[in-house]
Amino acid sequence: MSLDDRKLEVLRAIVEDYVATQEPVGSKALVERHQLGVSPATVRNDMAVLEEEGYIRQPHTSAGRVPTDLGYRLFVDRLSRVKPLSPAERRAIERFLAGAVDLDDVVHRTVRLLAQLTRHVAVVQYPSLSRSAVRHLELVPISTTRLLLVMITDTGRVEQRLVELPAPVGPDDVTELRRRCNEKLAGQKLADTPPLVQGLVDETAPERRTTVACLATVLLETLVERGEERVALAGTANLARASVLDFQGTLRPVLEALEEEVILLKLIGEVEPSTTRVRIGDENKIDNLRSTSVVSTGYGPGATIVGGLGVLGPTRMDYPGTIATVRAVARYMGDLLAQN
Repeated sequence: MSLDDRKLEVLRAIVEDYVATQEPVGSKALVERHQLGVSPATVRNDMAVLEEEGYIRQPHTSAGRVPTDLGYRLFVDRLSRVKPLSPAERRAIERFLAGAVDLDDVVHRTVRLLAQLTRHVAVVQYPSLSRSAVRHLELVPISTTRLLLVMITDTGRVEQRLVELPAPVGPDDVTELRRRCNEKLAGQKLADTPPLVQGLVDETAPERRTTVACLATVLLETLVERGEERVALAGTANLARASVLDFQGTLRPVLEALEEEVILLKLIGEVEPSTTRVRIGDENKIDNLRSTSVVSTGYGPGATIVGGLGVLGPTRMDYPGTIATVRAVARYMGDLLAQN
């Protein structure tokens, strides 16, 4: 084993012990707990080099060391082996999510499950409308001059709007409108629909054009002027399990950041397909979260990413286990959406 490899093994041992015990790690404990094959003096020398290079630090005057953000980053990039989930864990995820009755239920089950399995704060973004396609449009007559427009997307989102019509419309006309809308828009990405909606108006006979124009206005609001992207959050109480030292002495800035939906979307949004992103400490762009780590990934049916999910916790995190859990839950959620 070359010197570099040995130092990496010492760093791996320090990270694993500190995550498990919450206690600074000394050279004697490392030699006792790990098969390093060298003396405590050699381990002390390796630790001195690791400290000099910024991978570990001494939090106070004890002999123990703790990893720095840089040390965790090296651990995640080069040293950690993602722990495969056990068959029992996989079955538990599958059973828990399979009982969901609709999209809201899927999201809420997923966020609770992630928080329970990782013991961190879990965040799940609802499928984004901007990445969804129209599955079906329903027009329900409420009166002769009022319709309920219901849009169902391929990701399970349901949006409803009232349409006030300028003149009475009969049941046959509503049926025809419904047919034309679905013919034109079903299967289309929401982002691609504006010219198709305009086409719907242009192709209408002049005597019915004002009615279709009213419907088109509401259709565009539903399809394009998407409401706020939504997120679900669970497991905030898990932060209390960590030591206050994990959060530089105070939890308040972290809790304040978690109340902002825009921040939560930034944390877990914009993830590339089949990529798990790990941001550690100062790598977080949000000041209040510089004492935390975030593990996030995208989810969706097949290769399509429709939203993000992830967990936030102290930098002293079981990275291999957390990464495996986040990936597995995202995969099951994608499978569920593909079946619906």
